[in-house]
Amino acid sequence: MTDRSPQALPRRFQAARGDERLAVLEGFHALKHALRFGADVRLVVAADPEGLEQLAAQLAPDLVGRFRELAGEPVSADALRALAPHVPRTQVLAIAARAPFDPAHLRTDRAAGPVVLLEDPRDLGNLGAVVRVAAGAGAAGVVTTGMHDPWDPAALRGAAGLHYALPVGRDETFARDHGGRPLLALDPQGDVLDPDALPPDAVLAFGTERHGLGEELLARADARLRLPMRPGVSSLNLATAVSAVLFAWRLGAGRGLL
Repeated sequence: MTDRSPQALPRRFQAARGDERLAVLEGFHALKHALRFGADVRLVVAADPEGLEQLAAQLAPDLVGRFRELAGEPVSADALRALAPHVPRTQVLAIAARAPFDPAHLRTDRAAGPVVLLEDPRDLGNLGAVVRVAAGAGAAGVVTTGMHDPWDPAALRGAAGLHYALPVGRDETFARDHGGRPLLALDPQGDVLDPDALPPDAVLAFGTERHGLGEELLARADARLRLPMRPGVSSLNLATAVSAVLFAWRLGAGRGLL
């Protein structure tokens, strides 16, 4: 039997945060999307499982019954505060297995749509917002480089659990080996983006807001593109830029919405 005692739960959540096979989900929407897209949810703790069921009836009728089933008996607010730095308003936390990430499949499955490549993203909430918009636009996946784990709980919060809707992972080699997909670098000095000319199998590479893409990746790019912007505005938030490019692709050439 799973130990859900107040003494055991902090150890389990602390261990999950350091385990690259697991994900910590914080809040109703993160758990909702994880369940909807087939996550292997190992543990759910909630202060008000019945309240979660009421939310499900309003916002996720396809999942009615799952929250009560997984959460079991309610836990106290004090017990929840011992499990997370910031307890979400919906007072539910969960541990799930991470979804598999296979960069080789992303390289070869060129019919699945464009891949978003984030070079050394710094803000985990922003990274999560990129995953969320990529899932909504129907991208094939999100690949990151750099030191940050794209499955960090802060990124999962920003993505509302949509890491389970598309492949998300870290791969330092993707810019060098992208399986023949065209590599398009978003760069302020590039040509103005033409939505109708965006290849459906592109790797769309984005750098940090302060420094942009590195010279090595820019040198490898098949093209450099920029979003047309009002003079005097120096940059966009990373997630906003990714959203603009992905939905330009989504709506370009008569492709329409999903």
